[in-house]
Amino acid sequence: MRIEYDPTHDLMNIEFLSGAEIAESTEVDGIIFDYTKDHGIVSIEILDASKRVSHSPLDKIDFAVTRG
Repeated sequence: MRIEYDPTHDLMNIEFLSGAEIAESTEVDGIIFDYTKDHGIVSIEILDASKRVSHSPLDKIDFAVTRG
């Protein structure tokens, strides 16, 4: 997983599948979901990110990586 913020365009991108081919994209309320042909989520792009998250976009991200 990779999380990037572009302050010039005020975009946050959360990438789950690096290098995967995007077959379809859907926008819902300023959030773009990119999917593979098998409907797996490749990435989520948040438009106007500074209006949706705290001053520093990574401040409120809390996640854990588990392998099983």
